[in-house]
Amino acid sequence: MYLIAFPLLLIPFALYNMIAFLLNMPFTDTVFAVPLMGERRLPVTTGDLLVIVGMLLIYIEVLKAARFASKRVMDHVLAFILLAAMAAELVLVPQAATPTLLLLTVLAFVDLVIGLSVAGQARPQEIVIEDQARV
Repeated sequence: MYLIAFPLLLIPFALYNMIAFLLNMPFTDTVFAVPLMGERRLPVTTGDLLVIVGMLLIYIEVLKAARFASKRVMDHVLAFILLAAMAAELVLVPQAATPTLLLLTVLAFVDLVIGLSVAGQARPQEIVIEDQARV
């Protein structure tokens, strides 16, 4: 129950920092290629892979926001702190000014907005349920 408020976008952000600062790898290295029709291949880079992981984790974050009402405040606070850390690193650290981190920051913003939207939408339903229980 305590991991419900854990911001899942912290995982690709931590991987980004490990790749950028510990491994000193460029985000343009091809990890694998997807075969297409007619002898063509679509290269998937390290940065693309991190963004794909972030997009998949956004789906889980939306499910968490819609399902668990008890940890909403902490989830929003942690999502905001993560967004602030990503944006600060993007703006302040010259080595981190990459399109990959920009897209991860946008995903963190979307996560925060979706969480707040779902929370604002779910409150009237909770009140109705409480009022029906009193009757």
